[in-house]
Amino acid sequence: MRATDLVKETTLTLTSNKARSALTILGIVVGIASVILLVAIGQGAQNSITSSVASSGSNLLFLSASRGGGDRGFGGGPPGAGGGGGAAVSNIKALTNADADAIAKLPGVSAVSPELTSQYKVTAGAYNTTVQVNGTTPGYKTARSVDTSLGSFITDQDVRGATKVAVLGPTTRDNLFGTGSDPTGLQVRIKGIPFKVIGVTKSKGGSGFQNSDETVFIPVTTAQQVLTGSNSVSSIDISVETAALSTPVQTAVTNLMLQRHKITDPTLADFQIQSQQDLLNTVSTITGTFTGLLAAIAGISLVVGGIGIMNMMLTTVTERTREIGLRKALGARRGDISIQFLAESVLLTVAGGVIGIVIGWGGAELIASTGILAASVSWSAAALAVGVCTAIGVVFGFYPARRAAGLNPIEALRYQ
Repeated sequence: MRATDLVKETTLTLTSNKARSALTILGIVVGIASVILLVAIGQGAQNSITSSVASSGSNLLFLSASRGGGDRGFGGGPPGAGGGGGAAVSNIKALTNADADAIAKLPGVSAVSPELTSQYKVTAGAYNTTVQVNGTTPGYKTARSVDTSLGSFITDQDVRGATKVAVLGPTTRDNLFGTGSDPTGLQVRIKGIPFKVIGVTKSKGGSGFQNSDETVFIPVTTAQQVLTGSNSVSSIDISVETAALSTPVQTAVTNLMLQRHKITDPTLADFQIQSQQDLLNTVSTITGTFTGLLAAIAGISLVVGGIGIMNMMLTTVTERTREIGLRKALGARRGDISIQFLAESVLLTVAGGVIGIVIGWGGAELIASTGILAASVSWSAAALAVGVCTAIGVVFGFYPARRAAGLNPIEALRYQ
């Protein structure tokens, strides 16, 4: 059978019963659109989280306390992953300002920022909000690529004098003083203690484990003396000069901390250190698994659509039994009959796949435009969808095609 004849015959057969063909295609459309849309949401979430982690700063190492050393630990994880009340922070004994000062002297280190973080209620007049209060140093501005839109950031003089000054994230500013206002020179209260607002940071959004827009920054020494009564810190951010120095600096920091804490067995270390790449790898693994799960769930509808195609093709074989017998009596080979029915099955699935891709892609773009969820569709996902559609057409059309080709022409012609 010539290709042109095959296309013409296939199109004529499917359009002769438009309602049934449309309903069969609908199952594939729903399946493909679901896969495209859910995979796009998963990939969008992965890209969003990855860019957020990357925007937290360049070539960063995160040193945090852990329970490896016994009672001195607070719990591992990158900065911002912890929190809780002020009492919890005061139990951290593993890391101190002196550790940060020693790390700052290592070769390849461009900036160091000790952090003491916890959740507190912050009030300004009649307004209040519960946010993360981050006791830190001027090094945070360099390490985390933070800048101010109003006023100034914490200075070395503020840290040395343990002054009661605060820098607000833009979201915190909006909640306490009104959207776009200038609160510099005004007061906020943290645990009922007055702090003078000296600046507002530029908006950055989330950075993987915390949102700097919803943070209040104060000098680390003030946080220790006024809020927690402890000389410890919860984590230390370390900015490395170049990406190539990340691993050597990580090794040097580990050795320094083991020496300072007098730990001979590294497995008993009361700290842990992670690189920015470690966090990105973890995020990619988690979001990749999440995307795969979404695709698998949506793929179930594709299987259902494939079963619908098989059902339709089996029905078609039964309805066209006399036609098949006549074709075979006139010299049509088994291969010609098989190709005829396979072509019809594949055409149904490809048509449904194309429509599903358009709907899924459009849905992803619509969701992304609203800003409710991140969604990102790639051409590779669309190409994979077309391939899956073709495979479904072949797999679920094979049995009906084989059954049609195997009909006895004499018995087929007698079929009523």
